[in-house]
Amino acid sequence: MAKWDYDGPILEIDKLSISFFTRAGEIPAVMDFSTTVLPGEAMGLVGESGCGKSTVALGVMQDLGVNGKIVGGTIKFKGRDLNQMSQEELRDLRGSEIAMIYQEPMASLNPAMKVAQQLMEVPMIHQGTPKEEAYNMALQVVEDVKLPDPARILSSYPHQLSGGQQQRIVIAMALMSKPSLLILDEPTTALDVTVEAGIVDLVKELGVKYGTSMLFISHNLGLILDTCDRLCVMYSGEAVETGSIADVFDKMQHPYTKALFRSIPLPGADKNASPLVAIPGNFPLPHERPSGCNFGPRCDFYEEGRCNLDDIKMVPIPGDDRHDSRCLRIDEIDWDAKVEAGDDSGKVETGDVVLKVDNLKKYYEVAANAIFGGGEKRVVKANETLSFTAHESETLAIVGESGCGKSTLAKVLMGLETATGGHVSLNNLSVEQTPIEDRDTKTVSSIQMVFQNPFDTLNPSMTVGNQIIRALEIFKIGNTPKEREKRMLELLDLVKLPRAFATRMPRQLSGGQKQRVGIARAFAGDAQVVVADEPVSALDVSVQAAVTDLLMEIQRENKTTLLFISHDLSIVRYLSDRVMVMYLGHVVEMGSTEEVFSPPYHPYTEALLSAVPIADTSVEKKRIVLEGDIPSAMNPPPGCPFQTRCGHKENVPNNLCEQEIPPMRDLAGTQQIKCHLAQEWLDKMEPVIKIAAE
Repeated sequence: MAKWDYDGPILEIDKLSISFFTRAGEIPAVMDFSTTVLPGEAMGLVGESGCGKSTVALGVMQDLGVNGKIVGGTIKFKGRDLNQMSQEELRDLRGSEIAMIYQEPMASLNPAMKVAQQLMEVPMIHQGTPKEEAYNMALQVVEDVKLPDPARILSSYPHQLSGGQQQRIVIAMALMSKPSLLILDEPTTALDVTVEAGIVDLVKELGVKYGTSMLFISHNLGLILDTCDRLCVMYSGEAVETGSIADVFDKMQHPYTKALFRSIPLPGADKNASPLVAIPGNFPLPHERPSGCNFGPRCDFYEEGRCNLDDIKMVPIPGDDRHDSRCLRIDEIDWDAKVEAGDDSGKVETGDVVLKVDNLKKYYEVAANAIFGGGEKRVVKANETLSFTAHESETLAIVGESGCGKSTLAKVLMGLETATGGHVSLNNLSVEQTPIEDRDTKTVSSIQMVFQNPFDTLNPSMTVGNQIIRALEIFKIGNTPKEREKRMLELLDLVKLPRAFATRMPRQLSGGQKQRVGIARAFAGDAQVVVADEPVSALDVSVQAAVTDLLMEIQRENKTTLLFISHDLSIVRYLSDRVMVMYLGHVVEMGSTEEVFSPPYHPYTEALLSAVPIADTSVEKKRIVLEGDIPSAMNPPPGCPFQTRCGHKENVPNNLCEQEIPPMRDLAGTQQIKCHLAQEWLDKMEPVIKIAAE
């Protein structure tokens, strides 16, 4: 299809309404939504799950399935109404003029076809390009997305690539026909923060190179700040505020935008002096939306008899560039008023050592030919000489990329795996060789886990109350069913869920509510140590704040030791007392949160910190994008595990980094790092994150 020239906006969405028609009737998913994307402009679309972001994107793609229908308004692409186009015209348009990149790269790749074929198909189908020319184009675009050894990548199958490489191939595929509009739907959610940083830089660079306009869907405001020129904040099917990044971030004019920012742990947030402020109440389901303002029931500025009367329209903010807000009280609210600090809970004093890990090793033996067995045996060193202690009432964060050994450590602590070497003692009792089925009830109940995905950890056919009572029975708490029921209701109170939820089934709960049930179960046996494995990463920003503060509150009351496994350094900085950074099975840095977040850094910690998206325009960040992927634990590099990606390696003489694993060495205070860099180089390190003076 020949591309048509047009010098107006690439995308104009005007008063768009989309509904899904089900047996239960019409469910409005998007109402009165308008936005404009100019040539070369990147527009961010943010909001909680279910707010309609992806529905807008699917509306632009005209791919709403059999139940979805545009019931009002228009979507114009380069001045032409997409709703008026024939199926043939739309087929030519998709992939040629408009391309979409999805959250999960493997959903877009054919596992049975080599990468080269999948990339070459695009120009061959859309432009009738000859095979040889299509291959050269594929080679060029794989170079553009900065993948090493493009010829080898092209001859690979998707499963032979890492998640980050797969996502780069999907981006390459989308760019093969040089589209005018690229829609990215949460393209980095499934990726590590270091890989995400590379993808973000790549998307920005390619947008400039190809002059592509972008619609970037995300729930991560820091990512939107890093990638977009403008943004649109959505809530319950409506746009509530839209404008340039600077206007919306620094001069927000809607209570929901303000509430979103209050629930994000920005640099400087303090869990004791100024806890995060979660948005009260719950996101309304489409058939339960209130009259008037959708955000009304959760809004601090709600006015009965005014905010709940009529539908509220978007109004322009005078003096700003295309800055609009859907709020009746814009002129009455003091937008510059400082958020009232929460109750100062005071710093909790840590107690005695509860958990001690000394030289822990966990190796797995796998066959070289894993599918059919046979062949030589290979050893995967998942954990290599880990040593640390954790105290009563302390939060110790364990951070690192996928494959660094965080979850393996959690499994050994829980007794789901036994150690290959070293010692783990819980209250001076050695547990490293005792699998969970051989542990006594007291040991099992004293170390519990909160999992990443609340959807997978609850039994769908048991009520919430029965699932908590089952945990109480296992932990031998309560002598009678009556006593256990009383304790179950107290646990629901503890995690701030209504007692009526005891009779609900998991499917009737939101993600945040399910995670609270998971926390209630973990604390059912008065756990001393709780291992929280990415407990908020599957939740919306506003729900994250509530669950994080809930964990803190329960910890204060129960004097629990919290091992918080995460890749989100913003939340780690906010809630942890100490941080342990892992890379390829090794602890590479450890210290108090303040020490780890201030120079000198281990080179890997420095790269991790620079990769974190921060939703604050006053923050300046040093940009360090790690080249390459984390090596395989089955075939680790010689010497320092990080040397293949380290930007400081040339400052160490005699190729020492490639020959010897560095020893763990003590710096000032409690900080320890595993690095060959001389002290003079460490002393020269500058802060990665700087907050501009107000």
